[in-house]
Amino acid sequence: MTLVLIVALTAAAIGSGLVAGIFFAFSTFIMTSFARIPAEQGIAAMNSVNVTIVRSPFMLLFVPTAVLCLVIAACAFFYWRGGTSAWMLAGAALYLFASFLSTIVFNVPMNDALAKVSGNGAEATALWTSYLRDWTWWNHVRTIASLLASIAFVRALMLI
Repeated sequence: MTLVLIVALTAAAIGSGLVAGIFFAFSTFIMTSFARIPAEQGIAAMNSVNVTIVRSPFMLLFVPTAVLCLVIAACAFFYWRGGTSAWMLAGAALYLFASFLSTIVFNVPMNDALAKVSGNGAEATALWTSYLRDWTWWNHVRTIASLLASIAFVRALMLI
């Protein structure tokens, strides 16, 4: 069981760390770059990203890491190991709730709304302005949560 747990924690630490890096790129320069171009172009660029990302290798990282978190949480409960299990649960909860579920609950609906608007006009510009603010804020949450999850998994590994 220990070997399976080590492999799962290692994979989850790497997966959540890589996801944090991708989200970090969006938070630190991609969204800022999109904000610097005309709304019509920014909307088109972000819509292109949103279509592309669901068919990209990112999904082979994002979703399986969430599944690993469920496995890790179950292992933490059923094979309680004190502090190790607490770190495992912390990492799993951070990734599942603040990264994975917040994506589904906040970022994806904003992406869907953006996909429905034309790239020009007052309505599009207003939506784009609020989208940039709100989507990026939730992306900051996802970035920090994914990074903290990775750290928690590494800490759990250190305690095994």
